[in-house]
Amino acid sequence: GAGIVLAELAAWLGLVGLLSLYGKLDWVSGTGRLDVFYEDIVTTRTGVILIDSAIEGEWEIFGNAFSHLILPAGILGYYSLAYIARMTRSCMIDQLSQEYVTAARIKGRSFWGAVWFHAFPNIMVPLITVIGLSYASLLEGAVLTETVFAWPGLGQYITRALFNNDMNAVLGGTVLVGAVFIGVNLLQSSVTGFCPAASVFKKFGIKPGCAF
Repeated sequence: GAGIVLAELAAWLGLVGLLSLYGKLDWVSGTGRLDVFYEDIVTTRTGVILIDSAIEGEWEIFGNAFSHLILPAGILGYYSLAYIARMTRSCMIDQLSQEYVTAARIKGRSFWGAVWFHAFPNIMVPLITVIGLSYASLLEGAVLTETVFAWPGLGQYITRALFNNDMNAVLGGTVLVGAVFIGVNLLQSSVTGFCPAASVFKKFGIKPGCAF
């Protein structure tokens, strides 16, 4: 449904980004994790080329890897960022209309003081929930994004396995993606329990006000 459309749109934006920002303007690097002449210079320690190059002090390789990361990371995170920003705005507008914010302003609290010290703590519970749920779009978009940018990862692995008709690899990758998503949501549920407003909501049976 919507996830497939967003994933396909991310792939299309990836192609447009490669054509314009890399092919025409040369502002960022192209496909892959590194340029060819930087391959196999840094010893693999963590599997993350940015961390490995920083550990060895290879800052030129670090800059090249970061340049390769800008397009795929930006396109993959664009939709999740837009969704999180929209929900944050909706929740914040709802909280700023509450009486406790008005009372804080009457007592002399500045507008931004009311936002950060009164309203924002009360939207942390729904906000963390939104961030956890938005992780699904990152998992969906990673498959086509990694394919477009030739980025070695789980998404490209599943795509190649599908083309090779290796159903065991496809099923294994799908199960792993599902397990990661479940783990992220369990972590999100645990983190929300430590939010200052969570205990108050639970004590008085209040449902955090937010227009989902």
